Amino acid sequence: MKELEDRIRREGTIKPGNVLKVDAFLNHQCDVALYDAMGRAWAEHFAGKNITKILTIEASGIGIACVAARHFGDVPVIFAKKAQSINLDGDQYVSTVYSFTKQREFPVIVSRKYLGPDDHVLLIDDFLANGKALHGLIDICEHAGATVEGIGIAIEKGFQGGGDELRSLGYDVDSLAVVDSMDPQNGTIEFRA
Repeated sequence: MKELEDRIRREGTIKPGNVLKVDAFLNHQCDVALYDAMGRAWAEHFAGKNITKILTIEASGIGIACVAARHFGDVPVIFAKKAQSINLDGDQYVSTVYSFTKQREFPVIVSRKYLGPDDHVLLIDDFLANGKALHGLIDICEHAGATVEGIGIAIEKGFQGGGDELRSLGYDVDSLAVVDSMDPQNGTIEFRA
């Protein structure tokens, strides 16, 4: 998606450890018009799929998923919580994921009352690096008996292999911008054609 790639080139910064900082428009300050264009692109890509729920992980994926849901007939958005809280009652699906940016493992939790075997799920997230977060969401869907219809990613770091692995497992991964390389020395970012 050219609009997203242009924003990354213009406003993204490369931090040590292969971290791409895009908080000016994607995951701190939110450009809702850009989110809308992303949702439209995913709706075109996944047209014909019976999407009944969108699933993401708190916090950065929530805004993107909510705006994208408008392009899928206002389907419900579920976000996996990263910590147990008194608001989570009843039976739950729990998986563990490793966060590339936070450099630690944490649980992801979804209430069983919101996800079940009749659901056809689109997974949405802001970043895909090594794929650990998505494997956690897939694990939750498998426990629920839900069908993963596809995966929508804003920015994939192609050089970290998570997207390639998920595709090799048969998942339809639609990443709107795939970064092939980042050079922190001169600040350049190369995208997959």
